[in-house]
Amino acid sequence: MPEDLIQLIDQLIARSTESQTVEFKESNDDAFMIGKDISALSNAAAIEGQDYAYMLWGVDDATHEIVGTSFNPLAAKHKGQELELWLRLKLSKNAEFKFIPVDYRGHRTVILRIWPATGYPVSFDGTEYIRSGTSTQPVAKNSQRERRLWEVTKSEAFEDQIAAQWLTAEETLDLLDWNIYFRQTGTPLPSNRTEILHYLESDHIIRFLDSGQYAITNLGALLFAADMQRFPTVTRKALRVIKYEGDRKSSPSRSRDYAHGYADLDDVTAFLQAWLPESETIGRGLRVTHTAYPQIAIRELLANMLIHQDLTTRGAGPLIEIFNNRVEFSNPGNSLIRLERLVNDPPEARNPKLADLSRRLRMCEEAGSGWDKIIDACETAHIPSPVVQQSDGTDGNASIMVRLSQYRSYPDLSLSERMDACYWHACIQFANGECLTNASLRERFGLDDSYSSPISRLIRESVTSGLIKPSDPNAPRKKMEYIPGWA
Repeated sequence: MPEDLIQLIDQLIARSTESQTVEFKESNDDAFMIGKDISALSNAAAIEGQDYAYMLWGVDDATHEIVGTSFNPLAAKHKGQELELWLRLKLSKNAEFKFIPVDYRGHRTVILRIWPATGYPVSFDGTEYIRSGTSTQPVAKNSQRERRLWEVTKSEAFEDQIAAQWLTAEETLDLLDWNIYFRQTGTPLPSNRTEILHYLESDHIIRFLDSGQYAITNLGALLFAADMQRFPTVTRKALRVIKYEGDRKSSPSRSRDYAHGYADLDDVTAFLQAWLPESETIGRGLRVTHTAYPQIAIRELLANMLIHQDLTTRGAGPLIEIFNNRVEFSNPGNSLIRLERLVNDPPEARNPKLADLSRRLRMCEEAGSGWDKIIDACETAHIPSPVVQQSDGTDGNASIMVRLSQYRSYPDLSLSERMDACYWHACIQFANGECLTNASLRERFGLDDSYSSPISRLIRESVTSGLIKPSDPNAPRKKMEYIPGWA
């Protein structure tokens, strides 16, 4: 059922005073004031353990009488820019809020719903704010309050927060592709709705509210949303695919969002595969389709970007860009593992609850084998090794990008591409308890014995650069084996 906004306003104004998580305004539309209050109220909501904080326009601050407001957030501008856009640019990337105009018994009012800070405190214009009584103040550096704020927001999981609430049982199930949960976890499908809801609640996909209604968590929306656009907190987390008709971003392009949650990774992979280049050959009367990129590498990269993205960056989500000669996977947040150790170091989960349920849904193994599979698939297909880059961005918004390139013959590869392939081959061999040899590296590139000398030169260059080293420096030259330089 739709949220009863009149009842919500009644509950807010029934309070005897403003609180740490509620602020009343009449018509004050000062953009800097609003930005500071969003920061303070978001941080306060995290500390108080509240699902939301609120600002309410159209209320007399002293009497809490509804008087109406002239403030219109949908038309408001600051320095020629739409107010909401200006606020989002000035607030830290983990800020989430929504303006809701409401006709309250003939009076114009505006509700600003603010989500609690996650990952780190919400800041405005580079400064973190907090509520002190009923006033908004900057958080003092190195103070006990600042330490407490960081502790609370760091432990506050985005997955646990509410994506939609005040729902009936029927509305809850209608918003979710819940059949996927039972199919992919191998749980027998219950015979009645009550049991279905019980299972979903036990895995924190939904919550049962004191009102007798239901809420869907961000975890539930991320994985099982029938349509992500119906959940404001995860709308920007929908997978977006852009295909360019060329090798540059300036080329003509078309784009599309994957509307559903991530749980059915096979369906997500099929959605992406339809955009990737293919070729067909006919042999012995059979038509054979050849893909430009190994499907297992595509699937593992998809799982990585979806599960390990930085969910606290509210304004960005997973993006795949397809060019004529390559495909690039990007997501917010840098790698928690050093890039050169992606194959060999144990896994780290940025979003442990998402990672845990994804493992049970068979989206991933959570055993650190994803990158092994990606490198191994590229070697089997004789395509260049993945290129991994990360950046803090001009606005401090960290991101990581992985690029897969189409097949090119060995002579057409640059020296850096050859050395990258040599390094990752040493890493994958080391992970399997083996060593890189001239023969194994030739096989990785799909080369015959005639390339023994060029491969020896590549090995020497990789040793000189420190990428690899002999496992036994005293071994005869023809029996020399190599391991990663850090091993």
